[in-house]
Amino acid sequence: MLEDADGLAELRRLGARSVPVLSCGDAFTFAQNIAAVVKFLDLKEATGPVLSAPELIQRLAFFITAAQRLIAQMPNDKLTTEVPNRPRSYRVLGHHIFRIPEVFLDVAQGATLAYESLVGPPPDTMVRSADIAAYGAEVNKRLATWWDAKADKSGRDPVNTYYGPQTLHEVLERTTWHCGQHVRQWVMLLGMNGVTPDNPPGDTAFAKLPMPANVWDG
Repeated sequence: MLEDADGLAELRRLGARSVPVLSCGDAFTFAQNIAAVVKFLDLKEATGPVLSAPELIQRLAFFITAAQRLIAQMPNDKLTTEVPNRPRSYRVLGHHIFRIPEVFLDVAQGATLAYESLVGPPPDTMVRSADIAAYGAEVNKRLATWWDAKADKSGRDPVNTYYGPQTLHEVLERTTWHCGQHVRQWVMLLGMNGVTPDNPPGDTAFAKLPMPANVWDG
């Protein structure tokens, strides 16, 4: 979309501020939620998370822990390098990996999920791989504390997002695969820079999640 002027113009005409978006004429729906896409297309398909909320929390914590380990491996002098296919540095991507679950926790505790909250830059003090990994450790600790104290672990709680009302379970699934997708990308970045990833997640870590087919967009 960043390189498609016509697509960006159409997005603005519709009034959508983020992607992915599915449109037909003047109608559109945000494609962050598979159920919304199925409804928009009038498909007769079952939707909803396959994994339970407790299973997703376990998987999310696994991805955060893996990201801490893998991000710490990246040489500091590589952090200003841009990732494939978009103007985003390794440093920004590393911060984003942990920002995703941090925003989820804010939403779980009453905040509205705003697109802008997911894409903000890292603080100026976060300049080394170790700084980013330490941030991840704090997010993981906060996730565990919140989940341990939560009485209702069904995920039925209603939450508000920029793409409409959702259940906590639905947002948790998106948070989990979104975080996991960026961990996949970081593993590839390490390889591109001649670093052997330390115990990267295998295929089973991504099972039963609606993962994108490709590691990188287009």
